[in-house]
Amino acid sequence: MRKKVYRIAFFIAATACTAVQGQQKIDLAGNWLVALDSARVSSPALPETKAFSLQVALPGTLDDAGIGYPPRVTTDVMNKEVMRNLWRKNRFVGTAWYRRVIEVPKSFGQKKLKLLLERVIWKTTVFIDGKELGSAASLSAPQEFALPALAPGKHSIVLRVNNRQQFSIGDATHAYTDGTQIIWNGVIGKMEITAQEQSIDGVMIIPDIEQNKVLLQVKLNAVQHQEETNHLKAVVAYKGKPVISKSIVMSGSSAVIELPITQAKLWDEFSPNLYTATVKLLKGTRVADSYTGNFGMRRLSNRHGLLQINEHRMFLRGTLECAVFPLTGHPPMQKAGWLKLMKTAKSYGLNHLRFHSWCPPEAAFAVADSLGLYLQVELPFWAGVPEKEDPTLRFLKQEAARIIKNYGNHPSFCFFSMGNELEGNFNWLNALVQELKSQDARHLYTTTSFSFGKGSWPQPEDQYYITQWTRKGWVRGQGIFNTRPPRFDEDYRRSIDSVPVPVVTHEIGQYSVYPNMKEIRKYTGVLEPLNFITIKKDLEKKGLLPLAGDFLKASGKLAADLYKEEIERALKTPRMSGFQLLDLHDFPGQSTALVGLLDAFWDNKGIIGAKDFSKFCGPVVPLLRFEKAVYTSDETFSGIVEMANFTNAPLKNTTVIWSVADAAGKKLGGGEWQAGDIPVGNGNHVGKLEYALKNVTVAKKLIVKLQVKNAGYSNEWPVWVYPPTPVVKADNVCFTTLPDEALRLLDQGKNVVLNPDTAAVKGVAGRYTTVFWSPVHFPDQPGAMGLLIDSSSKAFSRFPTETYSTWQWWDMVLHSKSMILDGLPVKIKPLVRVVDNFFKNRSMAALIEVKAGKGKLIICSMDLHTNLEQRPAARQLRYSLMQYAGSDQFNPSDALSNQTIKGLFR
Repeated sequence: MRKKVYRIAFFIAATACTAVQGQQKIDLAGNWLVALDSARVSSPALPETKAFSLQVALPGTLDDAGIGYPPRVTTDVMNKEVMRNLWRKNRFVGTAWYRRVIEVPKSFGQKKLKLLLERVIWKTTVFIDGKELGSAASLSAPQEFALPALAPGKHSIVLRVNNRQQFSIGDATHAYTDGTQIIWNGVIGKMEITAQEQSIDGVMIIPDIEQNKVLLQVKLNAVQHQEETNHLKAVVAYKGKPVISKSIVMSGSSAVIELPITQAKLWDEFSPNLYTATVKLLKGTRVADSYTGNFGMRRLSNRHGLLQINEHRMFLRGTLECAVFPLTGHPPMQKAGWLKLMKTAKSYGLNHLRFHSWCPPEAAFAVADSLGLYLQVELPFWAGVPEKEDPTLRFLKQEAARIIKNYGNHPSFCFFSMGNELEGNFNWLNALVQELKSQDARHLYTTTSFSFGKGSWPQPEDQYYITQWTRKGWVRGQGIFNTRPPRFDEDYRRSIDSVPVPVVTHEIGQYSVYPNMKEIRKYTGVLEPLNFITIKKDLEKKGLLPLAGDFLKASGKLAADLYKEEIERALKTPRMSGFQLLDLHDFPGQSTALVGLLDAFWDNKGIIGAKDFSKFCGPVVPLLRFEKAVYTSDETFSGIVEMANFTNAPLKNTTVIWSVADAAGKKLGGGEWQAGDIPVGNGNHVGKLEYALKNVTVAKKLIVKLQVKNAGYSNEWPVWVYPPTPVVKADNVCFTTLPDEALRLLDQGKNVVLNPDTAAVKGVAGRYTTVFWSPVHFPDQPGAMGLLIDSSSKAFSRFPTETYSTWQWWDMVLHSKSMILDGLPVKIKPLVRVVDNFFKNRSMAALIEVKAGKGKLIICSMDLHTNLEQRPAARQLRYSLMQYAGSDQFNPSDALSNQTIKGLFR
């Protein structure tokens, strides 16, 4: 076991006692002594004092202190084990005992005490002066313990923390997994003992924007006597200034205080106005206890099958937050730790975070409140629901109650799901949702965030519906983009046209991006990127490491284009209520799923910035429906222009400008529409755009752009235009589909373009989209991650291209097989390299040039000879290659023997 600790013989911790209105607190933050259950079998008996030989700072974890067992895994061999996730430098799962001495002041008198531990994994048992006082188990909320009155002076407090799995919630649930948040042992967040005469057990704040009032449902601690009379004073303030106050006399343990809020300032993503409610429990003039919490005047609804906030449409532009914290292994417990994450999400045009199978701490809600983010919280559950009531289901029901009690007042807490991709007993799930709705109507509820077994239609109690498909079809591009030619006039209306509740698409995207080798140096905390290090070593062995940065950019640019089309299809769909990306940032667990355009630290990978991303992912997005990406110059480009306006008010007196320009920025055409007022919603028709392409005499990439005049909203799309019938003038070049014929012609000194049937190529079938999720987790999928193109080569002088896959390549990639170049006697620089997945890292290509025999050869393993009348991109690429092969510029630097060339084919 690795131990970065001090051994000491005797230890008394100093404690700080502070006082607030009605309360006195002992802050338990500081150094604690630790004893480990080294046999890994939890014993109920306290260890001997001498067993407490380690020291750790709490709040904190054993990982922070370097206590635990180092990983037993090698980075020298690529395998599933090392690629599983980030690795803890020191891992401990079992029982740890934490001990310190506290000083109880005389001022505590005979008051009841309460111990609060803000977050623990998973079960805590408390001992005071050697006596066991009780246990608590929660993954989602603070653990609280009632303590007896303690005499003034020193007392020993011991926490027994068992972070082994307590209930069957699933092996990958993000509240409990080393795949993302690690299974740490310790205590994080607040640690305090509070002394009180009487206490407020909870205040539920219920805003009512229709009646311009707020209800405060106050509940006193259950130990209070029903016949006792209490005085409550409530004050509501806005920006620190009191708005309304009220005092009441209450009998019993609960009361409702109604306060009018005139001219209420509403809370939403555009105006996150926060009010503060303070409730004081008075004994004469003394404050026995007090509660202060923020709230927002807002109302969620699902009327007409649409998500609405404050009576206008809400469209969720969301991403998942899967408890990915690569430095600490646990969520931030202070606001500062959430600001970067949430501000970055907002800058990329998002307004929503889904917390996949976990609930964040108080600090996350507070930051989301202030920024206007809509949060979805989930029970820590990703498994099958048992058919009969059992301890797991009782735990989950209690956990739901704890989540609502502790975080329910936050206006950002908008949505509550019972877990991720749940299966099994949906009667129990529906009953739980029904019960929660009856207790707290401030949130919208759903039984599960998608279900493979019952995911084709909403459940009876669902107030909104998260899905990948319905019984009528897909609602995300994963099932479409590799099987249907790219069209940009499609949406998912047919799939959702009769769904009775709002539809939110589940985990769209999951397009894997090649790892960033420069990211390795960022891991300075408790986790090591052994997966990244293994990939780096593999690339070094294969001589591909210098290309890693290019692989990152090529795969990332392709992923960004795919995410753009995913998002725009959702925005174009009438009655759609939002999407949840997987993911804007990387998910380094579950077999290294690097699906983000940002890395695990929420930093830009250099693929696409917030400004460009928010053009197609924001509250206002100009949209264009058009038929295809590739045209010939005898056609007319036409498209239907729409506006998606998901602000909280109509856009007044709008003018929409369109333009067509070439890749150099030269404007070729344009116009504008006086679109008037654009109402809230999508499907807002602006006009029809038409542009005749007859003046495009050579192959060009064009940019079609839309912008709202004087408003800062714009969006753009590339299209490619080719001459309708290019004439090949290359008499000194031979084109063939037969490898043997190519070799014979080369021996005669000819220049040859070889385009074999894909069945003859030894290699990997073409796939346009990059790897889904992870090539380790799903190893049977075709493994490519896009193209890396030498766009500066004269081979593409008549086929303008980027350095990465764009939609003009879709048809050719789908009609291709990647050649595997591993084992060739020379390192060839392909004209079109196929980026292999990072679990295999083969050298693959779809287009190479070499010297062979007495001649020169181009091999293209994308079909450039079949049905070219209907395949203009393939026709144009063939033309460009033929012209290049017949020019003086065709002079390959590498040479291959006939035998080596034969080895590429069956």
